Amino acid sequence: MTNVIKTTKGLDIPIDGAAQKMIERTVISDIVALVPDYYHGIIPKVLVRAGDRVKAGTPVFHDKIHENLNIVSPVSGKVLAVNRGEKRKLINITIERDVVNEYENFGHPSLESLSGEEIKSALLKAGIWPYIKQRPYDVIANPNKTPKSIFISSFDTAPLAPDYNFILKGQFADFQTGIDALAKLTPGKVHLGVKANVPSNEFLKVKNVEITEYEGPHPIGNVGIQINHVDPINKGEVVWTVNVQDMLYIGRFFNKGIIDLKKIIALTGPEVIEPKYYTTLPGTAVAPFINGNVHKGIPLRYILGNVISGIKVDINDFIDPYASQIFVIDEGTEIHEFLGWAMPRLNKFSATKLFFTPLLQKKFFKKIFGDIKFSYDARILGGRRAIIMSNEYDRVLPMDILPEYLFKAMITGNIDKMEALGGYEIAPEDVALCEFVCTSKLPLQLIVREALDMMKKELE
Repeated sequence: MTNVIKTTKGLDIPIDGAAQKMIERTVISDIVALVPDYYHGIIPKVLVRAGDRVKAGTPVFHDKIHENLNIVSPVSGKVLAVNRGEKRKLINITIERDVVNEYENFGHPSLESLSGEEIKSALLKAGIWPYIKQRPYDVIANPNKTPKSIFISSFDTAPLAPDYNFILKGQFADFQTGIDALAKLTPGKVHLGVKANVPSNEFLKVKNVEITEYEGPHPIGNVGIQINHVDPINKGEVVWTVNVQDMLYIGRFFNKGIIDLKKIIALTGPEVIEPKYYTTLPGTAVAPFINGNVHKGIPLRYILGNVISGIKVDINDFIDPYASQIFVIDEGTEIHEFLGWAMPRLNKFSATKLFFTPLLQKKFFKKIFGDIKFSYDARILGGRRAIIMSNEYDRVLPMDILPEYLFKAMITGNIDKMEALGGYEIAPEDVALCEFVCTSKLPLQLIVREALDMMKKELE
């Protein structure tokens, strides 16, 4: 019988625009781009030039610090340009893809016969290593360190998040192979977080893992929350994390001997006309998903990832290799309201009792009106001010830390207090809800990201 962890801390945000459980089509743009900024912490060294031919799996750039850590092309084709900005910073590398993909052949060794070091070397060479993250610091895993455990969350509780049970249908053999490979990279356990009370949950059948079921509102699906409850990180310890879909890359690599980075991404949000799932590749342009499928006439915000922790992009940008979702929402720049947030209303979601909306979400009213969706836009609705010590962060962060004190330590750059207050376990996505409910309108995810980068620089 699996262990079940329940929490009431957190907040589910009801938003219209969930993707229908059907895969519309495959969308891969003619021009694919690799963007170094998406691989946080890497210092890129370019390995190709304009005019070079590459295959799917050919190294395009690597990390200057860990030179065996490759970033590879997801497609075969011709390198169009190596685009640089100020001070020769690498902006992106664009590739004109072939109609039919040609793959680098990495061989097909038996996974059972490989040691942990051989698996690690293969993943580094094949360019799959960047999909393995580490805590502390929420960066690409240091290949020279051994994790005490590895965590995978099989579900996402963020607004309109994709359903991984649907996405992985028919692909659990590759997922199991990925699990078996990771199990050789740690002396500890591979932990798989599973959503409780899901009928016919295929993830409960996965072997060679420690399964824990979780029940509660967002952010219980975040791997950082699960680490905090199951195997907290102390000074000097390292834990690795891998996204569910990225596990398929590892499994396909050892099952087929090629780099197959196909993934399924959900187009979601209240401004999408037909929210659906699409098969695609990292680096595909955002525009083909959006064109003709969003409401026009208002300024829109495009987000790679979920609406509270994703990356704001332009329609001409390219898909983040870690994103499983594109979210489209109204910018709100053309909305003018009498009395602003102080106006009583029934159409605005409230995390507190400021409006009457929490009452409408009670079971009694749901039976009468059904599930009520509220209007949203990207406005902040306020200005930055000092932190108000009101426990509003603690109500939505189910971690055994003191968030207000941790944020203050991060703002002031006090590394000793950051270490003592939980800085090793936290990541920007874990505080996205804190930022959402923040009365002080502080950019908490940016504060955490900059503090973690400072900790890594000073402590490693």
